[in-house]
Amino acid sequence: MTAHRTATAALAGVAPLLLTALAAGPAYAHGAPTDPVSRVAACGPEGEQQGAPACRAAVAANGGRAFDAWDNLRVAGVGGRDREVVPDGKLCSAGIDAYRGLDLARADWPATELTAGARFTLTYRSTIPHRGTFSLYLTEEGHDPAVPLRWADLAAEPFATVTDPELAGGAYRISGTLPTGLTGRHVLYTVWRNTDTPDTYYSCSDVVFPGGGANGVANAVPDAPTPPSPPASVPRTTVSAAAAGSPRVLVPLLAGGAAVLAGAAVGAALLLRRRPR
Repeated sequence: MTAHRTATAALAGVAPLLLTALAAGPAYAHGAPTDPVSRVAACGPEGEQQGAPACRAAVAANGGRAFDAWDNLRVAGVGGRDREVVPDGKLCSAGIDAYRGLDLARADWPATELTAGARFTLTYRSTIPHRGTFSLYLTEEGHDPAVPLRWADLAAEPFATVTDPELAGGAYRISGTLPTGLTGRHVLYTVWRNTDTPDTYYSCSDVVFPGGGANGVANAVPDAPTPPSPPASVPRTTVSAAAAGSPRVLVPLLAGGAAVLAGAAVGAALLLRRRPR
């Protein structure tokens, strides 16, 4: 689409404007994680969770500005000095004012459930290919999502690092093994350091490791009764955290429980009718 518009403009005789744009440097967008979904992608115009409470709050904190440029969260000239350039408490926005709503410390950001110690692949959707290195970090055990994210909250070393992966099907895929011993809510922090441009991209993806404490799945709905197990013929369905408003909701459990109760009521009615008067 961009190439088509540029060609059309040149044919229309606006070459001077095109030369001015080129001299100013590239202004295109480039990408963000979509699985596990990043905050900016989840809340952007193409995100399925833009109506989630955390996304609405983020837009409000942005002064009402939506995350239309969901794939353009980058800082030029960092040169590997990430911890010097990006301030504590502003890791998710990379210190860019237009994305400041992403730094809100909340425990209800749309989240993806992961398994500690398992093999893992991050999907990073990209619109323009670049060379560079992806580094994936996770917050350490005990992370509190209600506190602004700091560099000290992340593990000292990335759990996965990939240089110059192939762009296939419109996305990069970075694989590694997740750390063990993680429970509850965490932030997966992705840093993409370009080598063919001066830009570094930053993004926060909220994830949940089952079996956690107050900030995990185990206590997502306090004091909620455990519903009965569904019949074998009823499959378990997991609803995403963003869609359901909690890390995990098993919808068929409720449906199965209702079916069991209804069946019991019908059986009792038949027995009463057969009793001799």
